[in-house]
Formats: sequence, structure tokens, C-alpha cells
Amino acid sequence: MTVSDKTAVEAVEPGIIGKGRWIERWEPENELFWEARGKSIAFRNLVFSIIAEHIGFSVWLLWSIVVVRMYGTFDESGALVAAGANGWALTASQGFTLLAVASGVGAFLRVPYTFAVPIFGGRNWTVISALLLLIPTLGLAWAVQDPSTPFGVLVAIAATAGFGGGNFASSMSNITFFYPDKEKGWALGLNAAGGNIGVAVAQKLVPIVIGIGALGLSAAGLVYVPLAVAAAILAFLFMDNLREAKADPKPTADSLRHGHTWLMAFLYIGTFGSFIGYSAAFPTLLTVVFERADIALTWGFLGALIGSLSRPYGGKLADRIGGAVITIGAFVVMAIAGVTAVVGVQQESLGLFFVSFMVLFAATGIGNGSTYRMIPSIFGRIQKAKGEDTDESRLDFKRQAAGAVGIISAVGAFGGFAIPFIYKIAKEQTGTIVPALQIYVVVFLAMAVITWVFYLRKGAQMRNV
Repeated sequence: MTVSDKTAVEAVEPGIIGKGRWIERWEPENELFWEARGKSIAFRNLVFSIIAEHIGFSVWLLWSIVVVRMYGTFDESGALVAAGANGWALTASQGFTLLAVASGVGAFLRVPYTFAVPIFGGRNWTVISALLLLIPTLGLAWAVQDPSTPFGVLVAIAATAGFGGGNFASSMSNITFFYPDKEKGWALGLNAAGGNIGVAVAQKLVPIVIGIGALGLSAAGLVYVPLAVAAAILAFLFMDNLREAKADPKPTADSLRHGHTWLMAFLYIGTFGSFIGYSAAFPTLLTVVFERADIALTWGFLGALIGSLSRPYGGKLADRIGGAVITIGAFVVMAIAGVTAVVGVQQESLGLFFVSFMVLFAATGIGNGSTYRMIPSIFGRIQKAKGEDTDESRLDFKRQAAGAVGIISAVGAFGGFAIPFIYKIAKEQTGTIVPALQIYVVVFLAMAVITWVFYLRKGAQMRNV
């Protein structure tokens, strides 16, 4: 064996999978290891992480399409004219409440789900979190059968759909460890897009399965029961736990001490919060504002699909150009699309409104990818600024970045809670959603300015991250 051969063998020794599918050493920045073994292992974990997260997102947003079939038709006096599916007669306010609760609980659960990876291991927690999806799916299937079910019970069951939203934080935190810095943007973008696209799949699949057979609305929950079990089994068989990711939760807690963690969380409200909030509300908006439930059930999924598919390209563009530049561009486009959506509502133009939201969804996806790419770069800058260029320091900040990803995703997801409630309040107080859209435009422009000040302005400490 030559010296070079021996070096190559020693380089690929990390990555050996032991008992319980634990990998004791993981060195993605080692190019010899990465090309010989690391890339294939990382990709395998990415694939099955995407599958589990995809099912999680689908379950999280199940109510976004189910409530469209549960709305009643009321006259100007508020009297019921016609009931929805299964005899339900939900009002727009009740529908927005269910959507907001599911989104809000999902956002809240992202915090403990982030800590779950270092405590249990990425593979182990993926199995557990997939099995937890049986609660909201079976609960929905049971509750929607009887229109006399109290609204409070519906709210409680919609809250359990938040289990699916929590999956995102643990999945992203886990995958962060598998990839080298130069490929994180693309890998995280793919992982997130694979999950996000579950929203579009659910919104397209659910109306179809509801119309098949005699199960009606219950089919929306039951169709995901075997899929959740399958995701858990696949994760158990094919994913791995990384020992370096299984540390005490202290690095995640330490990430909270950095102001940039909270700043990025605020910006992520504008990108991901908008994506999940608009994905949940869009079918209802088409039904309530334009009275086109047929369009909502047939084409309402397109927004979530476009936002999901554009996400990895946001990460890839950020890898090449810089996350801050792409993020600012995304916020500006979102503001412009918001303005044209207002015009669409005022002119009662469904076409203009629909196209505006498609552009808005695309921009949220690109912004999601670019903001996530900024996070590891920011923590790399913080680590270098401290002058502690040691393996231990690099690993500590890598763990902090992974923890910050989960925390930021949790805070950002609260946008999905706020957006349906803002729509609800605007509709109740003014009879139109225009004030809500105008608020969003102002917020997007403010976020663009904040991104420029802290991450692009000449002299900024984190310029061009």
C-alpha cells in the first residue's frame, strides 16, 4: 500500500455505521472522505428525510383543503342557505381559526423538535415523529364524520396537525450536519422543498380521495395513515444517527445568545411564514373572496407547489451570489406581488389575483432557500471573529448553527399562525381582505431594508453572507 493509498483509507474511516445505526465520526469537509463515502451516505439520509418531512407537511396542511368542503353558504343576514360536505356549515371565521391553530401549534412544536435531534439522534427522532402523525390523521377522520361535533373539538384536533409542522425543524437540523458548507444551500433547499411540496400534494390529493368511495371527508385523514407508517419504517431501515449531532442541547441554547439568530428568525417570518400562511389560506381566499370553491379545490395547490419547487433554487442562487442579495430581491418581488393582489381584489379580477399569488409564492420559496443558506455562513463568521480556529470550536459553532436553524424555523413559522388571523380580522372588520394585504406589503419592504442594513450594506459585519 502506497502512502497516498494509506492516506485515502484513513480518510474514509469516518462514516462507519455501528450498532443502532450510529456513525461515530463524520467529516464532510474532508474531500477524500466526502467523495469516497460521505456523499452517498448523506444523500441516502437526505432522501428518506425528505419522505418523512413530506408526509409531515401534508398532514400539517390537511385542514387547509378540508375546511373548503366544510364551509356553509350564508345570505346577507347570516342565515344558512346551503350546508357543505357531510352537513357542515363552517363560517369563514371558523375556517381561518382552524388554519391558524394548526399553523401556530406546528410553529411552537418546532422548538422541542429542534432539541430532539441532539437528544435522540436524527434517525431515531424521524421514526418517532412520523408515528406521531397517526394522531392528527385518525383524529381528523373521526371528527369530520359528524357535523354535530363541537367546534372546540375540531380546534383541538386541528392543533394536533401541528405535529407535522414540527417535523421540519428536526429534519433541517439533522441534515445540516450531513453536508459540507459548500453544498448546504442546495441540500437544505432540497430537503425543505421536498417537505414543502407536501402542502401542494395534499391540496391536490385530498379533494380526489374525498370524492372516491363512501368515506367522504374522513378519507382526507385515512389516506395518510399508511403513508406515515411507511415513512417511519423507511427511516428506521435506511437513515443514520450522527454522533456529533447527538450532543447535549447546550449549543442550541447558546445559539439564542446571538442577535443574528433572532434577526434571521424575524426575516424568516417574512419568507417561510408567508409561504405556510398563504398556503393554508389561499384555497379559503378563493372560496370566500371570489366564491370559487371549484377553483380552490382544483387549482389552489399550485401556489404551494410553485413555492416548494422554487426553494432549492433560492439556496443554489445564494450559494453562488450570496444569501443577502437573493433575500432582498425576494422581499421586493413579494411586495410588488402584494400590491397587484390588492388591485385584483379591488377590481374583482380573479385572474390578476391568482397570478399575483403565484409570483408571491415563487418569491417566498426563493427567499426561504436564501435565508436558510445565510444561517451557517453567519455562524461561520461569528466563529472566525472569535479567533478560535480549532476543531472543537468549529464543531461547537456548527452545532449552534444547526440549533439556530430549528429555532429560526420555529419563530418563522408563526407567520403561518398570524396570516390567517389577520385575514380573519380584516374580513370581519372591513368586509374585505385588502387591509391585510396592505399590511403584508409594508412588512415585506421593511424586511428588505433590514436585510440590506445588516447583511448587504458596506461596512456591515455580516456583509454578503
